[in-house]
Amino acid sequence: MLVYCTRPHCNRPQNDIPELDNPNKRYSRVAQRFCTACGMPLILRGRYVAERLLGRGGFGAAYLARDLDTPGRRECVIKQFMPLMSDPQSRQKALELFEREGQVLDQLGQHAQIPDLLAFFAEEVPTADGEGVEQYFYLVQEYIDGETLEDELVQQGCFSEEQVRQVLRELLPVLQYVHDHGSIHRDIKLSNIMRQHPSKTKFPGQGRLYLLDFGAVKQISQGGGQQGHFTGIYTQYYAPPEQARGERVYPSSDLYALAVTCIVLLTGKDPGELFDAYNNRWDWHSYAQVSPQLQAILDRMLQPAPSDRYQSAAEVLAALNGAPNPTPAPPPPPPPPPAPVTPPPSPSPVPVVSQLTPSPPRTPLTPPTVTPRPKAKPPRQPAPPLPALKILIGAGFTGFEMTALGLMIFSLMTTWQLPVGVSAGLIGALFAFLVFMQYKRWIEHWEQLIIAVISGAVLFSVPLLQAGLGGITALLICGLVGLGCVVIGNIFLLIYNLLARFL
Repeated sequence: MLVYCTRPHCNRPQNDIPELDNPNKRYSRVAQRFCTACGMPLILRGRYVAERLLGRGGFGAAYLARDLDTPGRRECVIKQFMPLMSDPQSRQKALELFEREGQVLDQLGQHAQIPDLLAFFAEEVPTADGEGVEQYFYLVQEYIDGETLEDELVQQGCFSEEQVRQVLRELLPVLQYVHDHGSIHRDIKLSNIMRQHPSKTKFPGQGRLYLLDFGAVKQISQGGGQQGHFTGIYTQYYAPPEQARGERVYPSSDLYALAVTCIVLLTGKDPGELFDAYNNRWDWHSYAQVSPQLQAILDRMLQPAPSDRYQSAAEVLAALNGAPNPTPAPPPPPPPPPAPVTPPPSPSPVPVVSQLTPSPPRTPLTPPTVTPRPKAKPPRQPAPPLPALKILIGAGFTGFEMTALGLMIFSLMTTWQLPVGVSAGLIGALFAFLVFMQYKRWIEHWEQLIIAVISGAVLFSVPLLQAGLGGITALLICGLVGLGCVVIGNIFLLIYNLLARFL
């Protein structure tokens, strides 16, 4: 088994431990092994071994690892804390934040959509030259096998309104749980939301969204000059104004970041392109076609003042489900002037959702009848882009697979003398089932390749199913049909883009 050395900057981190490949050693303790290049212990805490590097940042690294104390050597993630700062005070503060992350994860990891904390420990090891001692801190978490929303946006293109609503329905209860336990995430964005692969989830047939990186190590930053200073680190544009100013954050601060995440999913654009810095507001409506309800919800979550946003994730979820927007009562307005003055005409103000709560009933004078002006026709919304790569791959897979299955069924129909109606119905049902599984995202990417390879192998190796064409000819026909479907998909995308541009 190949094991990865966790010492930073080791020049040959890959090490082979043959004992870990021996099934007889699966239930016995394996003696400690050391990196052949730098002497770093490879079996952490006597049970965890890193397999490969997942990523490295300024304050640590993450590794895909195995737990040797479980029968199946369960996969997990090792996060190593390694701040690149020489100031002792900064290092001590960073360590305190890292320890706090462990405490928060130990408490919050009980939620089904937050990775479990498996271990938290420190290791003292000799330096690479053997002349001193170094201390490393490790945090071991549950491994979530899936893709981030950032990956999904790149692969499939803009999310539909229903997909964004589903993201909100899955994440808002998680945020409510986090806030109820006295924590605030502070760094919600596409790359910190992971959708577990459907075949790996405990809930068959559905990918569950996980909230990642409750990161104490991400709450520090390197200042200018020789010394580092500590601030609440954040991601530009995702963080609300109060967080960017280094002020106190609230549960509504996380809701602001979640709303930015949603408008990026809807538009496919970088948040910097959606924020109008000159007018200090978000300008995203012209890039996405959504219902007025969802637009109003997201706009309220994006209000610059924390008091103007929803105050809890539960309020957002209630509004999403159609409940009235609960808002705190505004302070009483000043008394009106005694003499009524006809105000000059002024442009209609931009509607703010947080001001939709009706004020207490008063007894005003009978107002004059005002004929409302007809609303201006909104500008034409650009058609959302289609996930071209996903469509073409699905078209090629469907064409290849249906041709292979059609040849097999035709061969069986000829051999067993099945009625034509039964065969046609069976082929149609299989086609509909394939399309349905792709629509539900039960099969995509690697699953499509694996299914196509299995079907092709069966068709090539079983003469009974080749309809008298021979294995190579049958596979060639399947490939040509799949290629034809890709061409048809390209034509469809071309027509769609032309219509979207000129209509």
